[in-house]
Amino acid sequence: MMEFGFRLSPSSTIDLDRADLSLYRKIERLEPDMKTCMACGSCSATCTAGQYSGMSMRKVILGLQRGTDVSGMLSCCMLCGKCTMVCPRGINTRHLILSICRTYEKK
Repeated sequence: MMEFGFRLSPSSTIDLDRADLSLYRKIERLEPDMKTCMACGSCSATCTAGQYSGMSMRKVILGLQRGTDVSGMLSCCMLCGKCTMVCPRGINTRHLILSICRTYEKK
């Protein structure tokens, strides 16, 4: 076999038909504001924890929409509220984070 200097990586696509979206739907009922997020990145840009841990509200919401576990990322949140103050849609992100954490505890 010839060596060309690169390898093929396994596909990183997510099959949304098989993803478990029960947690996302449960949180969506508790916090309908989550659907209004436009993923602008304002919350991530001001996040104190995000600078050191990779915590991002955009990644959290996207992870929930894809059915992946985001509890590890949320454990880094310091609940300072900066993200809530800068959100152009007025989403109470701190309350959203607390709701997500509570839902994980009940799971």
